[in-house]
Amino acid sequence: MKINRFLLCLLLITGLFKSVTFAQTIPTKTAGATTPAVLRQPVLLSTLRLGIAGLSHDHVHNILNDYREGKVIIVGIAESDKQLRARYQAQYQLPDSLFFDDLKKMATTKKPDAVLGFNPVAKHIDVVEICAPLGISVMVEKPLAATLSQARRMEFLALKYYIKVLTNYETTWYPSYQQIYNTTSTDSLGQVRKIIVHDGHQGPKEIGCSKEFVSWLTDPELNGGGALIDFGCYGADLMTWIMEGQKPIAVTAVARHFKLQTYPKVEDDVNVIIEYPTATGIIEASWNWPFSIKDLEVFGDDGYMHALDNTNLVTHMGKGPTVSKIAPPLNAPLDNPVSYLQLVLKNRLTGLTDRSSLKYNMVVMQILDAAKRSIAEGKRIVL
Repeated sequence: MKINRFLLCLLLITGLFKSVTFAQTIPTKTAGATTPAVLRQPVLLSTLRLGIAGLSHDHVHNILNDYREGKVIIVGIAESDKQLRARYQAQYQLPDSLFFDDLKKMATTKKPDAVLGFNPVAKHIDVVEICAPLGISVMVEKPLAATLSQARRMEFLALKYYIKVLTNYETTWYPSYQQIYNTTSTDSLGQVRKIIVHDGHQGPKEIGCSKEFVSWLTDPELNGGGALIDFGCYGADLMTWIMEGQKPIAVTAVARHFKLQTYPKVEDDVNVIIEYPTATGIIEASWNWPFSIKDLEVFGDDGYMHALDNTNLVTHMGKGPTVSKIAPPLNAPLDNPVSYLQLVLKNRLTGLTDRSSLKYNMVVMQILDAAKRSIAEGKRIVL
């Protein structure tokens, strides 16, 4: 009798254990049958309440996709173009309550922690003019501004109202570029002597950018220029970063206009030489290449590194062999613009001297301004 009771208890315990184990196992598909998958809550990239200024920059797809996946909190979108709003609303299932015709109304009504600018470059200053007095920090898509004078006004407002004004570059989140910086900053390449940056593609129309994006990207007033501003800013930013914020001593630029019929108002190919006391930077920016390129080369006295893209690296140190490798992923929160933004707003001592910082991007704007003057005047511009 005791044995029977023991066996009965053992069976009950075993059955309970199996039921608990099964409940903790994610169902999988088996042949001829499909079981529902366990829904996982998305991980927030940031708890910031974000406002969006403009929808005409195609990079806005990134943040809207994060919103659709539940990774970010968007409290308001300011966009006056009703057709553009309707298109994005349908694509990303955005509620009517998010939309405002006017940025100031959105900012004062929704009170976002920060505003992300996805509007024409020449309108970045308008975002800061509205947000700064309200104490709202701003992150714009590269570059900081269309002109140096606009950038200086934005810097003044940021300092006056004690807000952050940051610039987002796609290449800031490239693990391969971070690996190069980590190496150069420890002098493992020796003294940096040359930096070469290629950024370009077939052209904004050729790769299928939206009509709203192309309309201002190819306008010399709204964008500040063509390929120089669109792609030259990447190289200027990377060189300022690798050179630890050092201001160049001179800039020389040559612009070409190969696609007069396609882009009649702006240059589509630019080469820029940037002189430092101990190094030379070369920027090649184009809307006239057969395929898309974003890469970074650094030559030092003791070695060479080449980031072929966002992950692939080639390194040659001294007399050693050439080594190819995959760069390790970036660590959070420095792996995404939104999580980085939250870090900077929580700790104001961060984001002071990096690729997104206002300090470094003021140097970028000086480089771009000098390149414009060099093109216009046909001479080397001393800074």
